[in-house]
Amino acid sequence: MKAPRFTLFGFKRPREVVCFALGNLERDTLEELWERGEMSVRDMYQAFGERAAYTTVMTTLDRLFRKGLLTRRKEGRAFLYSPGISRAEFEQGVAEDVIDGLLGRGAESAEPVMACFVDAVSERDRELLDELERLVQDKKRQVKSQE
Repeated sequence: MKAPRFTLFGFKRPREVVCFALGNLERDTLEELWERGEMSVRDMYQAFGERAAYTTVMTTLDRLFRKGLLTRRKEGRAFLYSPGISRAEFEQGVAEDVIDGLLGRGAESAEPVMACFVDAVSERDRELLDELERLVQDKKRQVKSQE
């Protein structure tokens, strides 16, 4: 029997978590850098069509650098910023944080979460269920070889 869908007030979905962890301009900045690669503050300012002040763009890039999401190098008097992580690494990090939060309460809470995950995977695509099984078997072999 399929469990009914409902919304818990205060619970954030992974995409919403990212929205609250990063501001709109920070998300747009990361997207632009993932698309283009290395950019200066001026490049980013122009890419945004001057919809934000130059100093705001500069502050946003510096903030993302301090959060560890960007790297930068000095060229003359300007910094050139690049993504510190790929889009896939970023999304995996968000997913890991969400899953850790769900499973971090002990073994008793893990089973319903895992059952829900398996149900969600099988609803979307039965081939994904086979892939999940393959990943579990690979992980079991890896853990066994490390013992």
